[in-house]
Amino acid sequence: MDTPNARSNLVVLRGAMTTDPVRRELPSGSTVTQFDLATALGADEQPANVSVPVSWPDPPVAASRWLQPGGHYVVIGTVRRRFFRVNGATQSRTEVVAEHVIPSRRVKTAQHAIDAAVASLTA
Repeated sequence: MDTPNARSNLVVLRGAMTTDPVRRELPSGSTVTQFDLATALGADEQPANVSVPVSWPDPPVAASRWLQPGGHYVVIGTVRRRFFRVNGATQSRTEVVAEHVIPSRRVKTAQHAIDAAVASLTA
C-alpha cells in the first residue's frame, strides 16, 4: 500500500548519449536539456535498437562541460508522457524526466543516488 509521500514512478537508466544535448530556455525562465540515451539489453551489454529520450529540467551549469555525445551516464528520474500541438494536430512524447544525470565512471555517486531513489519508493 502506498503511503502519501511514496514515489510510484521511478526510472534508472545506464547508457551512452547518442545525440547532442540541446538546451532550451522555457517561457517560465527555467531551462531544459534534452538528449537521447541508448541502453544495453541484458547482461551481454548488446546495444538497444532504440534510444530513450531524456529531458533534464534546470541542470547545473557545470553539466555543460561534461555532458557530451558518446559519454556514458546513469539517469535517475520518472517517466512522463507530454502532449503538444504541431500543425494543428495533437501529438505526444514519452520521455524520462531526469532528476539526476551522473557520469557512469562516478560509481559511488551513482549508487548513492540510486539508493536514495529506491528508498523514496517506500518513504
